[in-house]
Amino acid sequence: MRKFSLFVYSGLGIFTICVLFLCCKPIEQARATAVNKQEQSISDKLKWSERMALSIMKRHPKAWQIDYHEKPKWDYKIGMILTAYEKLYAQTKEEKYFDYIKGYADTLIDDSGNFQNFNPQDHNIDFINAGKILFGLYNKTKEKKYLTALQTLRNQFVDYPRTVSGGFWHKKIYPNQMWLDGLYMGQPFYARYTVEFEKGEKLDDVAHQFELLRNHAYDKETGLFFHAWDESKAMPWANKETGTAPHIWLRALGWYGMALVDVLDYFPKDHPKQKQLVAYLNELASGVSKYQDVSGLWYQVPNLPNRAGNYLEASGSSMLVYAIAKGVHKGYLPKAMNKIALKGFNGLTTKLIKVDDNGELHITQVCASAGLGGNPYRDGSFEYYMSEKIKVDNSHGLGAFLLAAIELDK
Repeated sequence: MRKFSLFVYSGLGIFTICVLFLCCKPIEQARATAVNKQEQSISDKLKWSERMALSIMKRHPKAWQIDYHEKPKWDYKIGMILTAYEKLYAQTKEEKYFDYIKGYADTLIDDSGNFQNFNPQDHNIDFINAGKILFGLYNKTKEKKYLTALQTLRNQFVDYPRTVSGGFWHKKIYPNQMWLDGLYMGQPFYARYTVEFEKGEKLDDVAHQFELLRNHAYDKETGLFFHAWDESKAMPWANKETGTAPHIWLRALGWYGMALVDVLDYFPKDHPKQKQLVAYLNELASGVSKYQDVSGLWYQVPNLPNRAGNYLEASGSSMLVYAIAKGVHKGYLPKAMNKIALKGFNGLTTKLIKVDDNGELHITQVCASAGLGGNPYRDGSFEYYMSEKIKVDNSHGLGAFLLAAIELDK
């Protein structure tokens, strides 16, 4: 009898424990879900820069996945985004931002400093841009592979094809052409490398690239710059008298402005070309300010705002905000111009940035890509610039917005 009672008692005990376990499990799951949701939610109390940076990392745990790449690629757009993460890391000291940068470099560069899928004879100036992250990685870690990779990119300029007047071709496949885009892709890297490793001996060459496009792509009528210049005037898109592209493209203006403020970081004030570059920046800022929309943004083709199909574009607007804000903060531009940058940033956050239920930021109305020539052929017409896809969260917009938000410290 005692044995039976003990058995019943034990059975009831086990039953009670099971019931308690089953009752508690949904409670624990609910708590875990709540905690997980809280961890995933991005606080609107953070600055715009961190909100965007965390949004990108949430969607793309590895930086090479940005733009939904299926395979790792050394990419100029990701390079722009990660230069913004460098600035954010310097501001916040949050190691997760540094690790995001390092993870990208370590995926694409092996232990000997060799780039994945790199042919030095391709001579593509876009490939240089992401190399800017290697300076910080080398300075912090002193790992030789980063120095080797830096040297590899620097050596690209040794035999890189040039126009007769000394300008770097945009790419080997675009002979005799200089695009405003290319100034941002190559010159900030070239300037920093020559200052840090060569006592600045190539700064004149850096400045010469800007001189050529200022002298040949500047449009006196609008005070803006055409997208590109073909020195040979042989391309079907090129003006037969001037060699310029048919239209002004907003993001090209943005590339030009960012290139100027970033290379100026490495030009000493007493360098003969420093004042000239500052003058170019003032000229650009003055020019684009006349075409700023009442919203604070700029149009895809900025000098034709009323033409059917034209739209307010996010990446170029963000780039100009960054260039003007940094120009003011560095003392290159008049303080009054900060109003233009602030108005532009307000336009971005109220018109083109969307926030989802988890607090993630999304940037809308980003031109996916635009160029000249190639196959299929891009003729540089107004209709062509309107025909390019408009995307949400395209990396051109993500990187430029991050830079603008960090510069304004909003």
